[in-house]
Amino acid sequence: MALENFSASLPLYVSLLLASGLVQAGRLLVVPMDGSHWLTMQMVVEKLIHKGHDVVVVIPDVSWQLGKSLNCTVKTYSSSHTLEDLDREFKYFSHTQWKTPEHSTRSFLTGSGKGFFELIFSHCRSLFNDKKLVEYLKQTSFDAVFLDPFHVCGLTVAKYLSLPSVIFARGIFCHYLEEGTQCPSLPSYVPRIFSKLTDTMTFKERVWNHLLYIEEHSFCHYFLKTAVEIASEVLQTPVTMTDLYSPVSIWLLRTDFVLEFPRPVMPNVVFVGGINCLQQKPLSKEFV
Repeated sequence: MALENFSASLPLYVSLLLASGLVQAGRLLVVPMDGSHWLTMQMVVEKLIHKGHDVVVVIPDVSWQLGKSLNCTVKTYSSSHTLEDLDREFKYFSHTQWKTPEHSTRSFLTGSGKGFFELIFSHCRSLFNDKKLVEYLKQTSFDAVFLDPFHVCGLTVAKYLSLPSVIFARGIFCHYLEEGTQCPSLPSYVPRIFSKLTDTMTFKERVWNHLLYIEEHSFCHYFLKTAVEIASEVLQTPVTMTDLYSPVSIWLLRTDFVLEFPRPVMPNVVFVGGINCLQQKPLSKEFV
């Protein structure tokens, strides 16, 4: 009964923590993801700054959008690639995706997209190669890490600094939401991503969903291999993605529970609604 009450009240607790004047402002370390991911997270970071929180954003010196127009401390580290490299890999990835839309997302991520994501994952090695920056992060008394989990480095930073972490994402790639939160998500009832199945499955569809679940574990291990290797180097001990996701304190998911398949969630999983890209300006009067 106490757990149910806590679960129901958690969104209120999060709102209170972000409200100005109710609690003492905290010091937050932000480890974002570039592109549209940042356009979404930036709105929240700006609101936190406005509420009086001391925010430090850590970004690579080569990016499309990161760190622009932020009234806070921005720390950069040297990337191992140029902006031209980033543009080339992403253009190849996106061009292939539009050219052959019938292929599965798995094919893009392991084929045409592999080079692009390898560049993204390499950011973490570059960050920890900057000894001056790492020492600054260790000496600064942060209260938490606010991160986008897609490129994994925020999870690695939080574990390295032994800090509470807050994930901000539309969804969690692969099966790590269930494993990290120890939330049951039985393949007999909850369709896997990309399966095109519903939550009302025949016996044959349930068997197929189980096979997809097994395939997903194999695929995710391959896709995130570089990220896990870098995390293991940084932490100086072998780790898995589950090891990185398990300590997460709060999961802020940019979706609504009614848009998901029926499944249980833990009290630290909070659905914050559809904040999914750059907020557009209002229509001019002639279109209203």
